[in-house]
Amino acid sequence: MTEPMRDLDWDAERASVFLDRAADLWRRFLTELPAMSVARSWRPGEVRDAVAIDIPDEPLDDDELFEHVRSVMFDYSVYPGHPRFMGYITGAGTVPGAVADLLASAMNQNLGGWRHSPAATEIELHLCKWFAARFGLPPSAGGMITSGGAMATLTCLKVARDRRAGWDVRERGLQAGARLVLYASTESHAVVRRAADMLGLGMDAVRPVAADEAFRMRADGLRDTIVADRLAGLQPFAVVATAGTTATGAIDPMPEIADICTAERLWLHVDAAYGGPAILADDLRSLLRGIERADSVAFDPHKWLSTPHPGGCALLRDLQDGFDSYFIPATYTVEDRERTGGTFDFGSHGPQWSRGFTAFKVWLSLLAHGAGPYGRRISHEAALARRMGELVSEHDELELATSVSLSVCCFRFVPQGMSLDGSARDEYLDRLNERVMTEVQVDGRAYLSNAVLHRHFFLRACIVNFRTEEPDVRALLDVVVEIGRRLDAEMRPTRDDIGAS
Repeated sequence: MTEPMRDLDWDAERASVFLDRAADLWRRFLTELPAMSVARSWRPGEVRDAVAIDIPDEPLDDDELFEHVRSVMFDYSVYPGHPRFMGYITGAGTVPGAVADLLASAMNQNLGGWRHSPAATEIELHLCKWFAARFGLPPSAGGMITSGGAMATLTCLKVARDRRAGWDVRERGLQAGARLVLYASTESHAVVRRAADMLGLGMDAVRPVAADEAFRMRADGLRDTIVADRLAGLQPFAVVATAGTTATGAIDPMPEIADICTAERLWLHVDAAYGGPAILADDLRSLLRGIERADSVAFDPHKWLSTPHPGGCALLRDLQDGFDSYFIPATYTVEDRERTGGTFDFGSHGPQWSRGFTAFKVWLSLLAHGAGPYGRRISHEAALARRMGELVSEHDELELATSVSLSVCCFRFVPQGMSLDGSARDEYLDRLNERVMTEVQVDGRAYLSNAVLHRHFFLRACIVNFRTEEPDVRALLDVVVEIGRRLDAEMRPTRDDIGAS
């Protein structure tokens, strides 16, 4: 008889002790977070030496293990949940979502098939149909939770390719027809080109469409580019409209783009990775008019819904299209559905066979907070960004780049008394503000990123954090001005050189 081996099988008591120690660290983290530095000026070697410890042959002592965890959490991490983190479109992470992650991991469901995960599958189906209904999509719509916007976009564009190519791409390949192309604005996210690459279309299959002064796709430019491509023998199949660009939060004119897609029989995909949750806010919902006409939508709950990473969402106007695009029969998945009761397998509707219960953290966050408070908080964060725009416009040393859209504010530091003008002025301000951004990031008191607009460098703050309030907005601007003044004093000889040249 083989003797039992229990080294990996912890009993409930040991698991409870381990969990209590982890919970103590979490309590401390939540308590101390507002007073902590958002980030620090680490060096890669320093972090690697501190946290990349060797895997032992035998278990670490719990004290040593939790000291390691404490160091990772408190000494060598950046904190997107900090109220002054406004760098990227990264949510703060909800408490219910974190708990859901723990419980989902404890159950360890595999959502590839209904029989493996009945409750989890039904929750994800219901959640995605709820999202689809919020966007105004029909009852046939549905989707799945993905790792993020990149995977959601790839998932949807694969369906678009298969539905609009005009031949059986899955069986015959791309070479069986004319070259397929799709369209996105020059402000669209890089994941669109990456998806084209991964689908075998080539990145230059994404035809760039010029943006207007508000950084929105020009509908007339889209129409003209489609006509020119058809005359050149190319085969358009899809358009990607953006509902909330990464750089400025701009929203493409979706009603006009939808009209063009209908007339040209093209698939309309909306990249709403950032802006999609604005559909929950009463005062922002109208900005997404036209999204209800989309054939597919990608958005990220881990952005403006603040659910823990990862968690994107791919929605299809007709969920059956997902099955038609991804299903492959396999001899090892035989199931008597009359006996088992299984009805829906996510593994047949998307690129993944094995899937975790990622939807649980989104679901539990929505149940715990409610759609109404989410909508009001999203509205509040957009108002904070508009307030930041007002403060920038009122300040003698700050210059607003463009009007605030959604919750993104782009601006730059402009020293008083500059004698430069024209291209020399812009060249110096580009150099100066790039250094300002870096110094703010390593300073630790606040965090922002950048946008390149009309080929010039601007600072960019994005508010998608339920802990951020107006004092945090003012504090970030104060840090920018303080650091900008110091760097300008250091760089004045360089500034004079630019002027002389």
